[in-house]
Amino acid sequence: MKGLGNARAGVVVVDEGRAAQRVDNFLLRELKGVPRSHVYRLLRGGEVRVNSRRVDATYRLQAGDRVRIPPVRTSAAPARRPAPPRDPRFRIAFEDDALLVIDKPSGVAVHGGSGVSFGVIEQLRAARPEARFLELAHRLDRETSGLLVLAKKRAALVALHAALREGRVAKRYLALVKGAWARGPRTVELPLRKRVTATGARHVSVGAGGQSSRTDFRAVERCGAFSLVEATLATGRTHQIRVHLAHLGFPIAGDDRYGDFELNRALAKRGLKRMFLHAHALAFAHPLGAGRVALEAPLPDELAGFLATVRGPAHAEAV
Repeated sequence: MKGLGNARAGVVVVDEGRAAQRVDNFLLRELKGVPRSHVYRLLRGGEVRVNSRRVDATYRLQAGDRVRIPPVRTSAAPARRPAPPRDPRFRIAFEDDALLVIDKPSGVAVHGGSGVSFGVIEQLRAARPEARFLELAHRLDRETSGLLVLAKKRAALVALHAALREGRVAKRYLALVKGAWARGPRTVELPLRKRVTATGARHVSVGAGGQSSRTDFRAVERCGAFSLVEATLATGRTHQIRVHLAHLGFPIAGDDRYGDFELNRALAKRGLKRMFLHAHALAFAHPLGAGRVALEAPLPDELAGFLATVRGPAHAEAV
């Protein structure tokens, strides 16, 4: 068939530089141009073998692993639109030879897939073609703005993942919620269950048998009919802050999945066109050196401007 070709089956031996990488991410880099859905189909069907054994998408490669990649039929046309070289709104909050931390704007996915052609990682790789390694250390929802960490070295990524699993990375968010939040700190521990809808969207709910999750909240200020709260993640489950707050009866302003939809329509008319959730602070031990990295990102202009409108003439009442 015109425009189609077959790549030969091959075996790739994993070197130290690519050890500890998930096999799905490894394949996505090896099979550039092959749709993500097809890569995952190959894994589910057992066509990808590591050391002659079937593995699932979460398997982490080790140095010396032999990865058999099956023949893949690819299309040469139409050509996929290349990722633009770095969105000009990506403010760099920190960078050294091991890490890159950006202040991600709302509305930008961290990676391509699920109807998104490209995200932060694809844009940054396009802007830095000389970079031998650049990977996301964690993720933010597309609608969430704020600090996002990327690793420029495999060793930094592995160390950061360990720190995240062990709760040694302090991640703090600001959220504007509907209602009057009580004074004082509050810890929320609820199991979260995740499912994928018929459209491919992820939906999370509180339910028995779900993954354990914990968020520590504290009130920042009362803003009329709203409260500004700070959330500190003890675990990093999908949509954790959003689901915890909605379950408690304090939906985030502008949240189009778990929020108050009637309120969101009214807020849009008042100027809030996005979810009011911002990853404003990060602190962790540097993964490859002495010292500590502590960063803050101010509220984006659109959130700071809206917050000023709901504070009212008396400005704000501290909680």
